Amino acid sequence: MNNFPDRYNITDWLPITKKEMLKHGWEQPDIILFTGDAYIDHPAFGAGVIGRVLQSKGYKVAIVPQPNWQDDLRDFKKFGEPKLFFAVTSGNMDSMINHYTANKRLRSNDAYSPNGQTNFRPDYALSVYSKIIKKLYPNIPLVSGGIEASLRRLTHFDYWQNELKPSSIIDTGVDLLIYGMGEKPIVQIADLLSKGVAFNSLKNIAQTVYVSKTNISDEDTIEIHSHKECLKDKIKFAKNFKIIETQSNMLNAKRIVQKYNSEKYVIVNPPNRPLKEKEIDKFYDLPYTRLPHPKYWKKGPIPAYEMIRHSINVHRGCFGGCSFCTISAHQGKFISSRSPKSIMKEVEQVVNMPDFKGHITDIGGPSANMYKMQGVDLKICEKCKRPSCIDPDICFNLNTDHTNLLNIYRNVRNNPKVKKATIGSGIRYDMLLDDNNKTNDIYIEELIKYHVSGRLKVAPEHSSDKVLKIMRKPSFKTFIKFKNKFDEINKRVGLKQQIIPYFISSHPASTEEDMAQLAVDTKELNFRLEQIQDFTPTPMTVAAVIFYSGYHPYTMEKLFTAKNKNDKLAQRKFFFWYKNENRGDIKKSLTKINRLDLLKKLLK
Repeated sequence: MNNFPDRYNITDWLPITKKEMLKHGWEQPDIILFTGDAYIDHPAFGAGVIGRVLQSKGYKVAIVPQPNWQDDLRDFKKFGEPKLFFAVTSGNMDSMINHYTANKRLRSNDAYSPNGQTNFRPDYALSVYSKIIKKLYPNIPLVSGGIEASLRRLTHFDYWQNELKPSSIIDTGVDLLIYGMGEKPIVQIADLLSKGVAFNSLKNIAQTVYVSKTNISDEDTIEIHSHKECLKDKIKFAKNFKIIETQSNMLNAKRIVQKYNSEKYVIVNPPNRPLKEKEIDKFYDLPYTRLPHPKYWKKGPIPAYEMIRHSINVHRGCFGGCSFCTISAHQGKFISSRSPKSIMKEVEQVVNMPDFKGHITDIGGPSANMYKMQGVDLKICEKCKRPSCIDPDICFNLNTDHTNLLNIYRNVRNNPKVKKATIGSGIRYDMLLDDNNKTNDIYIEELIKYHVSGRLKVAPEHSSDKVLKIMRKPSFKTFIKFKNKFDEINKRVGLKQQIIPYFISSHPASTEEDMAQLAVDTKELNFRLEQIQDFTPTPMTVAAVIFYSGYHPYTMEKLFTAKNKNDKLAQRKFFFWYKNENRGDIKKSLTKINRLDLLKKLLK
């Protein structure tokens, strides 16, 4: 990073030290933001975005990245008190997922720290930071946000402690929690406080959570089972989730109330409606340097930044609704898309970066091919309660035309400084196989010819239709159909590109027998699997609710889930049937369940 020309001033970034703050000409910040990530001034990193958005509204924002929580707490004291409030986030990931594998082993690196080093943030970072700030500055308002706050905004299952935990607003002691993408709520909070409005009166801001001493009972409010009821009854916890997910994905959602104890009620205000094009453009058009703070330039690369430094995010939201995915709980199912003008402006910034060599590594979003897609008749969407627009089938009201995205692709690859623009985000291939949509074949062909870097990553996740139904994913036959089309086009245009499929083991409803069948199915397609993972029950997902309760929250069907380490490893070994060290265990497992037919196919 230290090879960049000396064309930047330290004031091009928000200050992370008091010395830098004085260079900005400030005596005191309006807002101090603590984050568990290294500070990267780029639109893909939450703290950087929130800081820039508040700055654009005239607020003085200081950032404290990865504060030391184990010393004399000088990082928490260096700016003193802010004029308006403190804000805190664990970073771009839930800190427990950042730290631990699916088998609860410590990870060897942290993608959001310089050189991938670990130990720069604590477990449950949101809680640790918040409690320190509240102890040091009990009278200053504290607002939490980010993915860890979103996924833990109500009673949730914590896989790492193997128990239900209350809303993080209870656990952390923060005064207000922002869930989802937080640009609009945090500006609204700052604006009201700067006008002298009392913090304890901020009760009606969309996408926020607060604690009340009294209950709310009206036609715009749904009360779910209390925290204590959930602790006693797993079915009540599961039933809660159906309400929470449904309301998170409605255009006209209701307020949710959950009683914690006789003195505290957790109040979750409805989410904001999806951002309009002009709104989302403003957030992406801010004057980001697109670089980590100079503090890190000689400390080694930050892996998460290296992965996206030359990529473009074109939309937010995902209407896939996968049962193991957290996007629904954080960004929601409705797509907010940037304008072509805003996207191409960012492309121009990327191609003019000193280290750009001609390769844009992604033009995507949570799912790459959902840009500009929404309901044809939004009045139907206003009443919709489906958590997914494409499962169990593609909604008749969903416009899946890829023309707008194709135009973006063409404009990008026509830029004279772009040698290659590949798609790094996941593709929803099930939307590309509708013969009635004339743009599908055009999209697949252009994708394969121009936007694959030798390997296209897709996520069938499993081969069992029973498991895929629980995952809210299409039949494995759909993947085979797409693979055949992919191979046919490659052959026709003279390319030798590969599909790299992602799969999950130990997902709810998956058994060893299902995993053996997956191994056989993928072997017959000539795959030796690389992109695999064990299921991790992430808070605020359907799959985590099933894992803990044993019941599907929508059907109350009782489902099996592999839970202990041995059972999970027993499923995982089928991914690696081709390794000699696994042959004995696989033979023993399939003999025990009398599936010698699978054994013969797998190990012949």
